[in-house]
Amino acid sequence: MKRNYIPRSRGVSSLHGHLVITTKYRKSLMTGPMIERLTEIMRDLCEKWQCEFIEGNGEPNHYHLLFRYFPQMQLPKFIANIKSVSSRRIRSEFPEIVDNVYWKDVFWNEGYSIDAVGSVKLEVLVQYVKTQPTELLDKVTALHQAEF
Repeated sequence: MKRNYIPRSRGVSSLHGHLVITTKYRKSLMTGPMIERLTEIMRDLCEKWQCEFIEGNGEPNHYHLLFRYFPQMQLPKFIANIKSVSSRRIRSEFPEIVDNVYWKDVFWNEGYSIDAVGSVKLEVLVQYVKTQPTELLDKVTALHQAEF
């Protein structure tokens, strides 16, 4: 993958991040439609934070986000905002699933994993995130559809 530098007022950059966030207690509750909606939410939030959404996908108990950002971005604030907004939206849009698992207003674990990604590794990570295994996701989706 060719490295595309983005010019800013005082320099150029090519920074990519790989964020992994997990559900509270690593509960396997995310379904296919929830992950699709999370991807829409993440795309929207990346745009609001002036960073580039590259790829997003997940499994029933975690979500991967690949994004491009600028050196001026405060990553801890960005991550806190992503977790807060996505949690609130998912809880309000999928209450029949989330409220059966959590009795408090929670969705994400407090921790997260964030890694800087080089241009060669980025290609590999894009493929990895795109091709997350779906067997468990399909089972959880079917289970929740059967309950409601």
